[in-house]
Amino acid sequence: MENQIYKYSEEFARELDENDPLRGYRSKFYFPKVNGREAIYFCGNSLGLQPKSVKEYIGKELDNWANLAVDGHFFGEDAWYHIRKKSKPALAAIVGSHEHEVVAMNNLSSNLHFLMVSFYRPTKEKFKIITEAGAFPSDMYMLETQVKFHGLDPNETIIEIHPRSGEHTLRTDDILNTIAEHKDQLALVMMAGLQYYTGQLFDMEAITKAGHEAGANVGFDLAHAAGNAPLRLHDWGVDFAAWCSYKYMNSGPGNISGVFIHERHAESPELPRFAGWWGHDEGERFKMEKGFKPMFGADGWQLANSNVLALAAHQASLDIFEEAGIKNLRAKSELLTGYLEFLIGQISGDSGILEIITPKNKQERGCQLSLLVNKGGKKVFDALYEEGIVGDWRHPNVIRVAPTPLYNSYLDVYQFARILEQSLQKFA
Repeated sequence: MENQIYKYSEEFARELDENDPLRGYRSKFYFPKVNGREAIYFCGNSLGLQPKSVKEYIGKELDNWANLAVDGHFFGEDAWYHIRKKSKPALAAIVGSHEHEVVAMNNLSSNLHFLMVSFYRPTKEKFKIITEAGAFPSDMYMLETQVKFHGLDPNETIIEIHPRSGEHTLRTDDILNTIAEHKDQLALVMMAGLQYYTGQLFDMEAITKAGHEAGANVGFDLAHAAGNAPLRLHDWGVDFAAWCSYKYMNSGPGNISGVFIHERHAESPELPRFAGWWGHDEGERFKMEKGFKPMFGADGWQLANSNVLALAAHQASLDIFEEAGIKNLRAKSELLTGYLEFLIGQISGDSGILEIITPKNKQERGCQLSLLVNKGGKKVFDALYEEGIVGDWRHPNVIRVAPTPLYNSYLDVYQFARILEQSLQKFA
């Protein structure tokens, strides 16, 4: 695969699809229509497609609710009292962890706030936070308000790392050097695992090591990395992470989030947290007594009882992930983005009309390529949509394109390139 030779032809794309061991998974998803025909959907980085099995999974829990009512918590298959456990094997495989280090709960922003209660503990000496410049707005707002909650000034507390002049992505050395430079005052490194705008996959292992050497905790927002990029959170020693399930994990708009908390924090009595009864020792939970006793691992950060219908939708997709295999999905992802990169090069040549601002090194990206459109801009994007391409526009002039290995084909990539070429000829 390293020396894959691509061709700009429909015949070649169809040949790749015929030899794709994952081609059958496309039929497990619903595709939206644009102007009356099935869309070429490259927007899994915003909202993944609906698995056709979701209705069955949710329907089963609706039947349990109808037939068992409150007894559904303790009786029947997948009794709700323990239903969170069902998602753990797939989640652990996706993020590279032990099962006790992950749990599905709440939503992403809520989870990051709760985790920072535990892992951002500023002191007079060590209080600063390092993050990437241009982080997703929710991350910026979370860090700003966490800092203010502790009575600190965001302008003096939050250090944003910018790309070098004339560059679009961050150099790992610059991140590590910034951590070392501020080590005496650094309390937390909190970044995206994969930058939403550029599609850059950060070296989380190196960042975690540097953060720990500086005496800081290290956490990641994996909204665009989970289910997309290879992760080994346990081995890397990451302190905490959280992700949503509605992008690459195809679990429905606004659906449940997940968290990772490294096992070394599993039973740290000195670690503060905002507790709820579902995080309390489940063997004693119904004694209804004072005195919070956290469950072992990530489960000890739960608050309310499980959202059963949300978990059902989530499980429909997770079962597909387990069947397809993370390594297989990653291999196809690299081929899809490699093919897309080749075709964009064929279209733009040295014209300067298009520039891929996502790193060329496949180890530094997931299945998203961000295209800087230097001529035509939004008109090019709108023309793509009229021809049935569902991508994502980001101001001022970037089109994000995410060929997702579970349901996108090489023919999708070829057809996108052909339509892009026509749109550029018209508007650029």
